[in-house]
Amino acid sequence: MHLESWYLLAGLLFLLMALSATSLKRLPLTSSIIYLGLGFALGPSALKLLEVDLQTHGKMLEHLTEAAVLISLFTAGLKLRTPLNDKQWLLPIRLALPSMIVTIGLVAAVSVLLFDLPLGAGILLGAALAPTDPVLASDVQVADPSDRDRLRFTLTGEAAMNDGSAFPFVMLGLGLLGLHHLGDFGWRWAAVDLLWATAGGLAIGGTLGTLVGKLVIYLRRQHKESIGLDDFLALGLVALAYGAALWTYTYGFLAVFAAGLALRRIERVASEKHSIEPAEMESTADEENAVHPEKAPAHMAESVLGFNEQLERIAEVVVVVVLGVLLANTPITWQAIVFALTMLFILRPIAVMIGLFRAPISPLQRRLTAWFGIRGVGSVYYLTYALNKGIPEGLANQLGQLTITTIALSIVLHGISVTPLMNLYSRRKRKRSAEAA
Repeated sequence: MHLESWYLLAGLLFLLMALSATSLKRLPLTSSIIYLGLGFALGPSALKLLEVDLQTHGKMLEHLTEAAVLISLFTAGLKLRTPLNDKQWLLPIRLALPSMIVTIGLVAAVSVLLFDLPLGAGILLGAALAPTDPVLASDVQVADPSDRDRLRFTLTGEAAMNDGSAFPFVMLGLGLLGLHHLGDFGWRWAAVDLLWATAGGLAIGGTLGTLVGKLVIYLRRQHKESIGLDDFLALGLVALAYGAALWTYTYGFLAVFAAGLALRRIERVASEKHSIEPAEMESTADEENAVHPEKAPAHMAESVLGFNEQLERIAEVVVVVVLGVLLANTPITWQAIVFALTMLFILRPIAVMIGLFRAPISPLQRRLTAWFGIRGVGSVYYLTYALNKGIPEGLANQLGQLTITTIALSIVLHGISVTPLMNLYSRRKRKRSAEAA
């Protein structure tokens, strides 16, 4: 395609999305299905306008999905207003740790036994597919920072945390394939890739988010400075946290999520101190509130969140269209389809039931949590990250086929079911509230 054709295509796509946004909300499917279908139509299987290949465009795909996940993780951190010492955090932690580890183990076992993959490749595939997606799961995530719904909070927290907590197992898989140094008896993997990189990433992100947030509030309250350009504040903090994490060999995804959480914590503590209700936060978007002694933290957090949500929507369009083109260029076999269905209908529910054993949630919440393990952009990032480390072409093609097929089926099946299932959940919730009253 020529440059002018790219501009025409991008302009038509974004205008179409803007004009049809209201209509799409009434349909029993998500916008991601539309983007995926459009990408597939533009790919080599139909109009042949775009060509994207895992091997040829691996670096581009890695960086594109990396940026999309970073934006979404920071947004998720800003949305989660619940204090870290609240017991509600136990649910997403149980999903992001024990359930994720079980998922990786199950995927590895299936891929080794049924597809004759090496153990390292099986673990790598499990680590790529275990994280749920923070980019495509917006329909089941918290609607705003004041949303305390247990199901939505759990799915949002899980998607944000497991995109970072899967990284040690990606490195383990690469190590078993001879593409990463694990150390004698795996000591380097345990000490550096698991403990240091995880704890360091969270500490770096939390510290930077707190320092930057407090500095901005101080300048606004005391000197009426640093007003406006909250979009630069968002991008700057994301880049700073990610860069610092990479520089110290820690996990940047966790750092960016922690930075978002820290920025939100500053707002929550200040709002609780001055008795500002969550409902009042929506009225803090005007410039006067930017320097208000009591409302400045809420103004900062809401402005940064609003900008990031817009970025997240743009990233979703671009990445899922590219994913559709990638799907059109990927041979789909019945074995890959069976694997994907097994992953979504059997392995994910088993892992969730184990991780949430005897958890204080309703049966409906448990079933919906088991179903809404949406796979997407994060899985593409981990796949391309691993392929760019030098995985042999034959094995790379097999991993790509299984991963892309699973993501595509997840987008379609979850996209079709999310509206009716979440509407059912809302009706049941209202009914219980009415009965309790």
